Amino acid sequence: MVSLLNPPESKITDTITIDVNGMKCAGCVKAVERQIIQHKGIISANVNLITSVALIEYESSIVQPETLAKKLTAVGFPSQVRVIDDDFENHQEKIQEKRRLERKTQEYQLISAIFLLIFSSIGHLHHLGIHSLHWLTNIWFHWGLATASLLIPGREILLNGWQGLWQRKPNMNSLVGLGTTCAYLASCVALIYPSLGWECFFDEPVMLLGFIFLGRVLESRARSRAIESLEDLLSIRPQFARLIGKINSNQDQGLEIPAVQVKPQEWVRVLSGEQFPVDGIIIEGETTVDESLLTGESLPVFKKKGDKVSAGTINHSGMIILEAVKTGKNTVLSQIINTVENAQTRKAPVQKLADTVSGYFTYTIISIALLVFCFWYFWGTQIWSNLLLELHTSRMILSLKLAIDVLVIACPCALGLATPTAILVGTTTGAENGLLIKGGDVLEQVKNLSTIVFDKTGTLTQGYPEIIEIIPFCSLSETEILQIAASLEIVTNHPLAKAIVNKSQQLTLDTLPMESLTNCAGRGVKGKIGEDWFYLGNRSWLDDHNIKIDPTIIFQNEQRAVEGKIVVYLAKNSVLMGLMTFSDKTRPDAQSTVKTLENMGLDVIMMSGDQPLTAQYIAQKLGIKTYYGGLTPSDKSDLITKIQQQSENIVAMVGDGVNDAPAMMTAQFAIAMNQGSEVAIKTAGIVLTRGKLKDVVTAINLSKLTLRKIQQNLFWALSYNLIAIPIAGGSLLRYHHILLNPASAGALMAVSSIIVVTNSLLLKYQFRQMENSKLTHNT
Repeated sequence: MVSLLNPPESKITDTITIDVNGMKCAGCVKAVERQIIQHKGIISANVNLITSVALIEYESSIVQPETLAKKLTAVGFPSQVRVIDDDFENHQEKIQEKRRLERKTQEYQLISAIFLLIFSSIGHLHHLGIHSLHWLTNIWFHWGLATASLLIPGREILLNGWQGLWQRKPNMNSLVGLGTTCAYLASCVALIYPSLGWECFFDEPVMLLGFIFLGRVLESRARSRAIESLEDLLSIRPQFARLIGKINSNQDQGLEIPAVQVKPQEWVRVLSGEQFPVDGIIIEGETTVDESLLTGESLPVFKKKGDKVSAGTINHSGMIILEAVKTGKNTVLSQIINTVENAQTRKAPVQKLADTVSGYFTYTIISIALLVFCFWYFWGTQIWSNLLLELHTSRMILSLKLAIDVLVIACPCALGLATPTAILVGTTTGAENGLLIKGGDVLEQVKNLSTIVFDKTGTLTQGYPEIIEIIPFCSLSETEILQIAASLEIVTNHPLAKAIVNKSQQLTLDTLPMESLTNCAGRGVKGKIGEDWFYLGNRSWLDDHNIKIDPTIIFQNEQRAVEGKIVVYLAKNSVLMGLMTFSDKTRPDAQSTVKTLENMGLDVIMMSGDQPLTAQYIAQKLGIKTYYGGLTPSDKSDLITKIQQQSENIVAMVGDGVNDAPAMMTAQFAIAMNQGSEVAIKTAGIVLTRGKLKDVVTAINLSKLTLRKIQQNLFWALSYNLIAIPIAGGSLLRYHHILLNPASAGALMAVSSIIVVTNSLLLKYQFRQMENSKLTHNT
C-alpha cells in the first residue's frame, strides 16, 4: 500500500544532444553507447556515426549532461553538449565551420596519400628492372620514409588505435595500427639482423597508410554527399525578419533582426520576393505565396487578411504585414528540420544487431590474425615448405604478412556505415518529397506491412465538412440552434465542431455562457445554461442520455446517411430541438490511393465515428470492401488490436485527429496527415507534410526502398568480410598462389566502405526514377 503522505517520486526525464567526435567505425559507436549507458540515470542512448551525434534520454535529477561529455572526451571521443538556443541560431555557421575543417582534413589526407603512394611505389621499381634512382631505392631511404610516415601522417591513427586497445575499446584504427606497427618492427629486425634472412618490407606500411588516407578521402566525400540533403533543409531556414511597430505600421520601414529573435504577437513586414521569417497570420495586404517548400505544389496560393502563412515559404506578389504566431524553433519548417535530424539517431533493429556485432568485431579479427600467424608459422610452412622457396621469403615474414593482411583487410566501417547512411539518405529524401519519416525503426516495420486502416473524416475525406442544412423541431430558429451548437463545440477540435464554430463566426454570433462543458470524443458534447442541459452529438450520444428520437426523423436521417451526409442532433434536457447535416467531400486522390494499395497486396480497411450508413457510402464510393462505422476512439483502438490478433504481420493506421490517436498508438505503424492534431502527429511514425493521400503509397515505397538498401549494404559488408578475411589469411595460397600484400589488403578495405556509402547514395536516384515512372504511368 502506497502512503499518501509520502508519494513515490516520479522520474523527471529530459533529452539532450551531444556532438561526439573521433568515431571511426561501428565499434566506436558501440563503445560510445556503452560509456553513456553505464552512467547512472541514463534511460536510453542512440549514437549516429554519420552525423557524429548522440541522442540521450536521462533522468534530469541524476545526470549532468556536461559530465557525460567530459567522460566521453576522457576516453578519446571529444564531445560537447549541444545547447538548444545556441544550436538553433548558429547551427548553419557550425555546419559551415565543420565542413571547412572536413575539407581541410580531406586535403591533408589526399596530399599525404599521394606522397606516400608515390614514394612507397619506388621501392618496387627494381621489379621493373629500374635501378638508376639508386638512393631512392636504397633500404635506408625506405626505413626513413616508413619512420616518418608512422610518426607524422600516421601518428593520429596509431595513437587513436593504441588508445582504443588500452581502454579495451579497439576500433578500425587499432587494426590498422597493429598491422603497420608489426610490418615496421619486423622490417627493422630484418634490417638490423640480416643473418636472419628475413625480408624488409618498409614500403608496405607506407603504402598501406597511403591507401587508408585515400580511402578516407573518398569515403568522406561520399558521406558528405549523403548528408547534403539535410544541410539543404537547414539552409532554407529564413535568416532575417523586418520587425515593425503596431502603431503607424504603414509608415514604419522596419528594423531588420535575426528571424529567431522575433517573438509571438510581434508584427513583421514581408516584401515581395522575400521568405516569410515566421509562422503567422496576415494582418494587412493580399499576396500569392509559393508553398512548394512544404506542400510540393508549384502553383502559388492566394492569401488574404486572416490567412495563415508558414516560415520558409515565399511571398510572391504584394507587400504584407503579418502577426507572428510561431517563431524560432517552433515554426513548422523548424519542426520538420528537427524531426529529420532526430530521425538520424533512431536506429532500425537490424542496425542495433550490426552495432553489437561490430562491438566484438575488432577482438574477433585480432584473434583470427593470431590464429593465422600461428597456423602458418608452426604448421602451414612445415606442411607446404615449397611455398617459402616459391615466394622467396622466410617462415616468420610469410606468417606475419598473412596476419597483417587479416588485420587490415577486415572492415568494421562497412558494417557501421551500412544502416545510418541509408537511413540518412532515405529520411532526407522523404523530407524533400513531403514525408517526415521519424527514424530507422519506422522503416523496418514496413517490410511486414499487411493491413492499412484509414480513418474517414480528415483522412479519406478533405476534413473540411460544411453545414448543408439546419432543421429546427421547436420554436428555436436556425440561427439560435447554430449559436447553441457553437457554444457547446468550443471544447472540442473535431472537424464538425470547426465547421459549426466557423459558421457561427461568419454570422458574428455571440458565444453563450455554457457551464459544465463535457466532451466525449467521437460521440458528442454537453453543457448547461442555467438549469437546462444541452446535448449535441450523434444518435448514440442521445440514446445514452435517454433522449428519444421520432422514428420518422430516424428514417429521414438514414436516407441522408445513404447519400453520405453526416447528421448531428441537438437536444435540450430530454427534448430534441433540431439537427444539422454536414457534407464532407472525399479527397481527389483517395480512390486511386486505395486501388494502388490493394494492387500492392495490402488489405485496406476504413473506420469512422460517423453512423454506419455514412461510412458505407464513403467506402463504396472509394471501393473499400471492409469498413466500420459508429466507432468511438476506444472502439477504433480495439478494432486495431483485433486485426493484429488475426494477422502476425504489421498493421498501419492512417489518421489525423485526436479521436484517432489511441488507434494510431495501438497500431505498430502510424501515418498522420499534416493538418491533423498535434497528438496524432506526435504519435505517427510518418507525417505527410503535403497533405496528399497518395503520399501514403510514396511513404511505403520509400521505406521499402530504404530498407532494401540497408539489407544490401549489410549483405555486402558481411559478405566482404566473410570472403576477404579467409583470402587474406592464405586460404588460396597453397593451390592458387594468391597472396595479398598489406597495402592491397588496405586498399580493398577502403573500397568496401566506399561501396556501401555509394550504394546508399543511389537510393535518391532510384527513388526519383520510381516516382518518374509512376508519373509517366499515370499520365
